[in-house]
Amino acid sequence: MAIGGLISNRNFGSFIVSGKVCPTERTISHHRGERSGIASARYAQGSIFYEKLHCQMANGFTSGSSYPSFLQVAGHFDENVFKPLATYPQQRIRRCKCYLSADPSLGSWLRPNKGQCQHFNDVKVDRTRPYYKSEEYEITESASVDSLKSAEGSSEAVLVSPWWEQFPKRWLIVLLCFTAFLLCNMDRVNMSIAILPMSQEFNWNSATVGLIQSSFFWGYLLTQIVGGIWADKIGGKLVLGFGVVWWSIATVLTPIAAKIGLPFLLMMRAFMGIGEGVAMPAMNNIISKWIPVSERSRSLALVYSGMYLGSVTGLAVSPMLIHKFGWPSVFYSFGSLGSIWFALWLKRAYSSPEDDPELSLREKKLILGNSVSKEPVTVIPWKLILSKAPVWALIISHFCHNWGTFILLTWMPTYYNQVLKFNLTESGLLCVLPWLTMAVFANIGGWIADTLVSRGLSITAVRKIMQSIGFLGPAFFLTQLSHVRTPAMAVLCMACSQGSDAFSQSGLYSNHQDIGPRYAGVLLGLSNTAGVLAGVFGTAATGYILQRGSWDDVFKVAVALYIIGTLVWNLFSTGEKVLD
Repeated sequence: MAIGGLISNRNFGSFIVSGKVCPTERTISHHRGERSGIASARYAQGSIFYEKLHCQMANGFTSGSSYPSFLQVAGHFDENVFKPLATYPQQRIRRCKCYLSADPSLGSWLRPNKGQCQHFNDVKVDRTRPYYKSEEYEITESASVDSLKSAEGSSEAVLVSPWWEQFPKRWLIVLLCFTAFLLCNMDRVNMSIAILPMSQEFNWNSATVGLIQSSFFWGYLLTQIVGGIWADKIGGKLVLGFGVVWWSIATVLTPIAAKIGLPFLLMMRAFMGIGEGVAMPAMNNIISKWIPVSERSRSLALVYSGMYLGSVTGLAVSPMLIHKFGWPSVFYSFGSLGSIWFALWLKRAYSSPEDDPELSLREKKLILGNSVSKEPVTVIPWKLILSKAPVWALIISHFCHNWGTFILLTWMPTYYNQVLKFNLTESGLLCVLPWLTMAVFANIGGWIADTLVSRGLSITAVRKIMQSIGFLGPAFFLTQLSHVRTPAMAVLCMACSQGSDAFSQSGLYSNHQDIGPRYAGVLLGLSNTAGVLAGVFGTAATGYILQRGSWDDVFKVAVALYIIGTLVWNLFSTGEKVLD
C-alpha cells in the first residue's frame, strides 16, 4: 500500500524519476513459486530509467510465480531487452496481452512501436523527466495492485522537466563567470565617462584626472599573483565572490569618497582595483576544473567577451544615467548589480565538480573522465614554475599582446579626433565598435579552436595557430593605417585589428590551463601582471612618442612587439602539461 499511495494518480511520474541514476544494475531476488518474487534489473542510459524483467507477464501472474500486476505496464515487456519504465494510466490491468520489444531509438520519448499494437493509440504521452540523483527504489512484496487503480483517471503519463534543469551545470558556471566579467568592465569604464562632469564640479585639472584614472592600477597590480595563489589554495568560488563584492562596494562608495576629498577617491579607486585584480586568476582556476579541454577555448572566449560587452554596456548606459540622474547614479546603479550576482553565485556555484552535490553523475564523469588531479594546492613551487620555458613564453607574449591592445583602447578616441577629425560624440560612438568586434570574434575563434582539437589537431598546434592570428592580424592592419585615405577605411582597419586580436583568447589566454591546470590561477596572475605593466608603460610611452613623433611611430612600436611575441610564442610555447 505504501508504494501504491506513492505512485497513485499523478505521483507515478514522480516516482519513476525521482531517484538518481543507478550506477550499476541491481537485481531483485527472483524465487519461482514465491508470491513476492520479482526478477528485474535497474539500468540507466542517459537520464532515463529502464527495467529489465526476466520473465514475460500477460495477466499479471506467470505460471509458477506471482508478480504484482503494476509491473506489467500493460504487459509490454520482453525478457531480453530494456524498456523505459512508464505507465499508461488509461489502460486497465490485464487489458493487453501482446509482447513488444522496446525500441532503443525511442530515446527519451515513450511511445508504442508503430504498427504492432493499437492499444495505446488514444494515450497522451509526455516527455520523461530526467533526474540525476542516486537514491534507489525497491519494489517490495507490500506493493498493492489495487492502490494503483486510482491512477486510471489521470491523463498525464510522465512529467516534463524544465529546460533550465537540463542545462549543463558547467555552462552555468561559465555564464556566471561571463556575468561577473560583464560587471567588472561596467564598473571600470564608468569612471571614464563620469570623470567629465566630476572634473567640472571639483575643478580637477588634466594631471589630477590622469592620477585618478591611474589609481585603479595601483590595487589591480597588487592582487594579480596573490589572487592566483588564493584561488589555487582555497578555491575559485570564494576568491571570485570576494572580488565581486569588494569592487561593488568600492564602486558604490566612490561618489561619497569624491565628495570627502581627493585622497579618499584615490584610495577607493585603488580598492576597486584590488577587487578586480583577483577576478581573472580566480576565473581561470574555476574554468580549469569545470571545463574539459574540448570545450576550453569557447568557454574562455565567452567569459572574456563579457569584458568587452561590459565596456560596451558601460559606455552606452553611463551617459544616459548621468544626463537624467547625475553622475553619482552611475556608481550607485552599477555597483548594486554585484549583490544580485553574488546571491546567485553563492547558491549555484562551486569551486570544482567534486564539490557540487547536485551535479549529475553523467556530467561529472564527462568533466573528470580524463582530467588531471584536482587536489588543492598547498605549496606553490615557484622555482619549478619559473624554470619552465613555456611559462616565460606566456609572460613575454602577454606583455607584447597587451602593449598593442592597451594603446589602441586608451588612445583610440584621441586618434579619431586628431587624425580622422571626428568630433567627440562620433569618437565615443566609434570606440564601442572595437569592443563589439572583439566580443564577436573571440567566440568565433573559440569555436574554431575547439573544433580543431576535437578533430585531432594537437593542442600545441591549435594554440600556436590562434595566437599567431592574434599577433599578426593586428600587426598587419596597423601597418595599413598609414596608407588609407578615408576615415571609414581607418575605422575598418582598427576594427579588424581588434577583431583578429580577439583570437588570443584561444591562444595564450587558454594556455595557462594547458601547461599547469593545478596552478592556472598563479600562472594567469604572473602573465597578467606583465600585461598590466605593458598597459601602464605603453600608455605613458605613447604620449612621449607623440610629443616627438607621429602616430606612425606609435604603430611601428606596437607592430614590432607583435612580431617579437609571435616569434617567442611559436618557439617556446606548448599545449602539453609541464607542471604537475
